[in-house]
Amino acid sequence: MKEFTIGGNDAGQRLDRWLAKTLPLLPAPLAQKYIRLKRVKVNGKGSARDVRLKQGDLLQLYINDEFFETPTRENTFLTVFKPQLTIVYEDENILLLDKPSGMVVHPDKEERVNTLLTHLQAYLYQKKEWSPYKERSFAPALCNRIDRNTGGIVIAAKNAAALREMNQKIKERTLSKRYLAIVHGAPSPAAGELRGYLSKDEAKNQVSISKQAGEKSKLAVTRYCTLAVQNGLALVECELVTGRTHQIRALFAHAGHPLLGDRKYGRPSDRQKYGAEHQALYAYKLSFPLEGTDGVLAGLAGKTFTVERVDFAEKWFPSISLEQIGEIH
Repeated sequence: MKEFTIGGNDAGQRLDRWLAKTLPLLPAPLAQKYIRLKRVKVNGKGSARDVRLKQGDLLQLYINDEFFETPTRENTFLTVFKPQLTIVYEDENILLLDKPSGMVVHPDKEERVNTLLTHLQAYLYQKKEWSPYKERSFAPALCNRIDRNTGGIVIAAKNAAALREMNQKIKERTLSKRYLAIVHGAPSPAAGELRGYLSKDEAKNQVSISKQAGEKSKLAVTRYCTLAVQNGLALVECELVTGRTHQIRALFAHAGHPLLGDRKYGRPSDRQKYGAEHQALYAYKLSFPLEGTDGVLAGLAGKTFTVERVDFAEKWFPSISLEQIGEIH
């Protein structure tokens, strides 16, 4: 028999889901059987599989030892890996990270090691703020995604409470996220709103824009403001009204102003002319509302965070600093 005490990060989970994460080697049908046979006890009593666990609950598992993972005392990878993070903000619950262009946020079939999530978990492990041996079902997580070749602020949660509350804020669209982009030509009008109905081709991971709604299309809306125009390019600030896949890139391309360096929605001749190979797009500013930002997110209430630099803006529009952008409009 093994005993576990439920901590804050595991509180609120269903018993069967906690068991699946804690004992990944235990087949689901057998886990359900053990719960029915009361070989899984909560505070000394048998329990239903869908009961919600509370902090401080004592679980007793009368389950064969072969179903328990036995990790080594030290996780060599987390110990040896040298995390490289640009931290915009950090408190006991949340990290705001400036992801560089070219880095993926989560491990995928092409990259398993050099990902933002890997750097995050190694960083917190080495700070002794998180351990995979103490946390049975929670691991530090990213709350939002940014494409590999787009840079900018990514929100990370250090604990389950922060993850739940931040995900709710994102779902409610109460956060204000601003992007910088460079597009070909000069948008007309200089400031306004791009709207269209977006359809996604899952196989190609590519979207298309149409003026009319389709059966599976979704409305995509981006507000923009032109900050400067020179050498056939425009520096624009964008605000997402909706949160669709590739919506900034696709909407500007549909309007005749593809992003500089965009290999998916731009023109090859434009990339060759300017020598740009990756889209000039950066999530450079993030603001949190003053009202309703409380609890574990209280430290963020009413604050705005900005990255220190955006390389492509410095290269193509060196006379405009990030500090000046707020004064332009």
